[in-house]
Amino acid sequence: MSKTEEIVKGVLAGNKRSIAKAITLIENNDPEAKKLLAHVYSHTGKAHIIGITGPGGSGKSTLIEKIVREYRRNGKKVGVIAVDPTSPFTGGAFLGDRIRMQELSTDEDVFIRSMATRNYLGGIARATKDAVKVLDASGKDVIIVETVGAGQSEVEIIKIADSVVVIHAPGLGDEIQAIKAGLMEIADIFVVNKADRENADKAVIDIQSMLQLNNKEKAWKPPIIKTVALTGEGVTELIEKLEEHRKFLEKEKARKKSLSKAEAELVEAIKEQTANSIIEKLRKEGTLEEVLQKIVKKEIDPVSAAEKLLKEKFKKE
Repeated sequence: MSKTEEIVKGVLAGNKRSIAKAITLIENNDPEAKKLLAHVYSHTGKAHIIGITGPGGSGKSTLIEKIVREYRRNGKKVGVIAVDPTSPFTGGAFLGDRIRMQELSTDEDVFIRSMATRNYLGGIARATKDAVKVLDASGKDVIIVETVGAGQSEVEIIKIADSVVVIHAPGLGDEIQAIKAGLMEIADIFVVNKADRENADKAVIDIQSMLQLNNKEKAWKPPIIKTVALTGEGVTELIEKLEEHRKFLEKEKARKKSLSKAEAELVEAIKEQTANSIIEKLRKEGTLEEVLQKIVKKEIDPVSAAEKLLKEKFKKE
């Protein structure tokens, strides 16, 4: 068994060391990373991937710690990818593994990894998407991706996450400006953290007003949750809303799959009806054999003959 195959086996068994090795290969752009991802790909697609973004100072890390604890109380296996700015000295994650999460990292069913952006724009690291696949394949039920928190550039998270949570805290200056434009568009859930502060209710009203201005009709209307990350207040409600959004996505997927199936059946029926109609018409006119003879003699190819017949049919109609 090759080294890569051993790592893959460990990843699929949920082994922390194997997961860490796999993510390191991905981050280092190691040639073996492609083979590894090819092996684990068929085991992905089961986890609920949650993106958590918002301005710096909004309390993302503290809130994530409480979210992870709540999911663990519910028996869920959790993975966390915390994307940090790149250290100018080592090239690694500037903040390293979050100190508040160290205690969680001793839990066998929690995997936490800090990942440097390595100057990749959009609030995530280039390797983040593939690292999420590894965690998904390892059997994690929930994967949380925390972005750097640099403001409007964070919209890249929508390419990775199923559910995007935008966190905001009152008292960050012109705070609502920080969640305008792209972030307003991508949020599935808004969180006003540090809700015990003054102006928390005003922040909620401001977000509601902005959502009303952005009056595009959407099947999912983003709720606004108030939390106090230090005490864990509001975290249970946030988890409930995340679960609601996960179920909504499953229904939407089933609905689209159903529509897709109906479309395929309709296309097939149209093809059959159109073909039967044209062939029947040619038989009645006695010109079917003439067309077939031209095809046999290579005077015309079947595709061109079909195209010509369809044009004639629709021209007359």
